[in-house]
Amino acid sequence: MIVDAKAVADFIAARNHATGEARQRAALQLVCGIDLAAALASVGAERAQKRSRILRALERERLKGLRKHWNYDLNRHIALKQALDRLDGRAAADGKTRPSKTKRRA
Repeated sequence: MIVDAKAVADFIAARNHATGEARQRAALQLVCGIDLAAALASVGAERAQKRSRILRALERERLKGLRKHWNYDLNRHIALKQALDRLDGRAAADGKTRPSKTKRRA
């Protein structure tokens, strides 16, 4: 049986993308009670309300991480950030978020 290397790479990429989306959907549903598909389809005030709920959940998760809380989960934190980026239309083509290029001043 001959296996095409490109087909294998495409399969792995698709599997990783599906895993990332599942992580985002689960994080949003568990933490915020928001369905990702419905959030992406929403517009106007409804979208702004869902965005603010995600921002608040992301802030709570960040504070848990800073305080070294036992319930902090880096994967949940990443999934919330990626979901927020998708909602804002900032998700990269490969499904990974990119750090902003603006420099913070101290």
